[in-house]
Parts: sequence; C-alpha cells; structure tokens
Amino acid sequence: MKLPRFAKVYHIKNYNFTLVALVLSLSVLGIFVVGSARQIYQSRQIFGVVFGFAVMVVVSLFDYVWVLEFYWLIYLAAIGSLGSVFLIGQTVNGARRWINLGFTQFQPSELAKILLILFFSRFIMNHKEDINDQSILVKYAVLSAIPLGLIFAEPNLSTTLVTAMVLCLLIYVGGLKYRVIGKILLVLIPTAVIFLGIVLLPHQPFLQEYQQRRILAFINQEEDQASDEVYQQNNSIMAIGSGKLTGKGLNNNTTTSVKNGNFIPEPQTDFIFAIVGEELGFIGGCIVIALLLLIVVQCILIGIRAQDLAGRIICCGVGGLIGVQSFVNISVATGLIPNTGVPLPFVSYGLTSLVSLYIGIGFVLNVGLQPKKYQ
Repeated sequence: MKLPRFAKVYHIKNYNFTLVALVLSLSVLGIFVVGSARQIYQSRQIFGVVFGFAVMVVVSLFDYVWVLEFYWLIYLAAIGSLGSVFLIGQTVNGARRWINLGFTQFQPSELAKILLILFFSRFIMNHKEDINDQSILVKYAVLSAIPLGLIFAEPNLSTTLVTAMVLCLLIYVGGLKYRVIGKILLVLIPTAVIFLGIVLLPHQPFLQEYQQRRILAFINQEEDQASDEVYQQNNSIMAIGSGKLTGKGLNNNTTTSVKNGNFIPEPQTDFIFAIVGEELGFIGGCIVIALLLLIVVQCILIGIRAQDLAGRIICCGVGGLIGVQSFVNISVATGLIPNTGVPLPFVSYGLTSLVSLYIGIGFVLNVGLQPKKYQ
C-alpha cells in the first residue's frame, strides 16, 4: 500500500527518546509545582501535558518537508490568528491577547511562535544562496515586522522581544554573514539607545503606561520599593533564597510562603520559578535549569544532523525559543531584568504555551527521524 505524501517509513532507532524523556520529566515536575502554587490548576495542567504529549507524537510522524510545502499558508495562519484577537479576543487588564474557546483561553501569540519558525525555515532555505542580499533581508524584515507588530499591538512587549530574538537566531543559522550582522548592529544599537531614551520620557508614544512603569521601576529600584513591580520581584528573590538548599517542600502551608501570603499574584505562571526555588530549593532550581539546558542541547544536536537547512533551522529555532524564554522568565524571577510576563517552558501553567511547545518538539523529533545520510 502506498503511503500518503505526509508520511514516511521511519526507523525506531532514529526516534530521540532522550529528548522525549527530558521534556516529559520537566512537564511532570511542572505539574507538581503548578499544583503546589494553585491546586485548582493542577488538573488542567495534567490535561495539557497528556494532550500535548499526544499531539507531539502525532506531529513527529508527519514529514516536515511535506508540511513546509505549505509554508505560505502557515504564515497566513500565524497572521490570521494574531489578527483575530482584535476581532474576537477578550480584553484582560488592558491587553487583548486571548480568545475564549469556552473550555479554555487560547493565546495565538504562543502558537504563532512555532508557526513562524516553520515558515521562516522554508523561506530561508529557499533563499540560502542569496540570504545576504539586501532585497532578501528587506523582505525578511517586512515579513517579520508584520507578526511582531500585531503582537506588540495587543500589547505584549515581552513576547514581541522574545519572538524577535528567535527570528534573528533563525536567519543567523540560515547563513547570515558577520559582515552583514555588523552593519545591522551599527544601525540597531544607536536606534535602540534612542528608543530607550524616548520611552523613559513622560507621555512617550511607544509603550503602554504599565510597560514604562516596569522599566522605570527596574532602573530606580531603590527609590521605587513600594511599586508593585519591584515588590513582586523582591518577594520572588526572597522566596527563592528562603528555600536554601533543599526547599520547604511542595504544598507547604506556612503563612510566610510566597504563594500562601499572596506576595505574588498568579504564581503558577510568570513567577513559577519563585515557587520552584522556595519549595524545591537550590537543588530543585538547578534540576529545572539543567533539564531546560539539556532540551536545548538535544534540539541543537538533532539540528546538526538534519538532512537539510530547513530541518536545522526548525531545531535551532525551537531550541532557541525554549532557551530564550527560560532565560527571560528566570531572569525576571531573580531580578536580573525588568518585570515582564513570559512563561517558563513546560513548567508554567498555560495550555496554549504548553501544547505549542509540544508541537515544536514534535517537529524537532521528525527532523531527527530523517537524519543526514552519510556516504
């Protein structure tokens, strides 16, 4: 019987069970931590892990080369989903980022990250010979600016920056020369400095008031100790430190706990690492970071052995997304960067983020199932 075009005959020896085990281990740890932070969300997190794992397995059996034949439809799906929040999305705390599906909230920007990685992997491969040409770079910039602009308009500055960093990584992996990178930096660095100077001024036109407040609070931490932004981060740092080596244990009921004392709102999402540090201690925090690092390394290793440039970009893009999001989330929880909302991959509560990352891992696994043939 002839197989459909999207399927191939794969060898089980090429299935990267190490990556699967790492992702599943981190997800199970996330279930326990989310349940400890807010018990009501644990059952939903379990559903997200089970559903996401099943989707990952199915996606891993789809030939990514065939999927990328529809790369323009993938791009339009990303743009369409991002644009839909302005038509049917719900506004929460001044931001319109979610669509109510009845049984859950869907956040298009999380899925769009994976869709954009798929689209640009094929786009860059199509232009691998002329990727450093000015016309192609302009086209890449325009195609990137459209989804980034939609995410920024929600408003969602943190996701915009994370997505932008991933898109920069993709074109670097695609063969962007250091000479071109240097020229781009000569323009971007002064522009960024000017932009930062403007957004710190009163009545600036670029950022929402709460976004500017977070940046100012971070810069003037000693003067703004009473602000919500500094208050949350300081409590997160104290919670992580209070866990010491082994932590206070999951589901502890002490009133001084960062979750029980309501010192951080919604600890199951953006500040989940504070719960990890407080309840699992330094050892638990190191385990989470090590698992995230190993997942990124496995994605890169699979990408190195990919049969084509598109496969390599998919692996590096998904690995880079996990790495960048992890760095931003943990940096916020430890006070290294201004307070911003980005989920910790496979640990934070959030079904859209969780399932989207599982989809990304599914494509990485499929790239691994079709390794480069050495003669």
